[in-house]
Amino acid sequence: MTDTTTEKPSVLYVCVHNAGRSQMAAAYTRHLSGGAVEVRSAGSEPADRVNPSAVAAMAEEGIDITAEQPKVLTTDAVRVSDVVITMGCGDTCPIFPGKRYEDWVLEDPAGKGVDAVRPIRDEIRTRVLALLADLGVPATGT
Repeated sequence: MTDTTTEKPSVLYVCVHNAGRSQMAAAYTRHLSGGAVEVRSAGSEPADRVNPSAVAAMAEEGIDITAEQPKVLTTDAVRVSDVVITMGCGDTCPIFPGKRYEDWVLEDPAGKGVDAVRPIRDEIRTRVLALLADLGVPATGT
């Protein structure tokens, strides 16, 4: 059901476990772009499940990520993405010429309660809004 005549920007969010930061960033991007951005997330060492505190923090924003599952980072995911945002995954992300890479230094929410995850969530939201503006994608669903 993809319209090949319309080129959506694509963003890949990568963190170690794909259970917190990258899941929240992906969810915000989907929500705030209104589907105008193709979104992927992955981890270099995926966890078994999404961090429950990240799920709770996003639920407070009206965004349900309970059905998300951590996924392993693949070379193909990087290859087909226009923008690759890393969050503490070090050098595990493959580098392809012509891709835009950013490293967002954010505290890892692993093992933290929802009170500690909220400021991380809020910082991710701010960064996603800036990224959407930079990509020329109007924020909706705010």
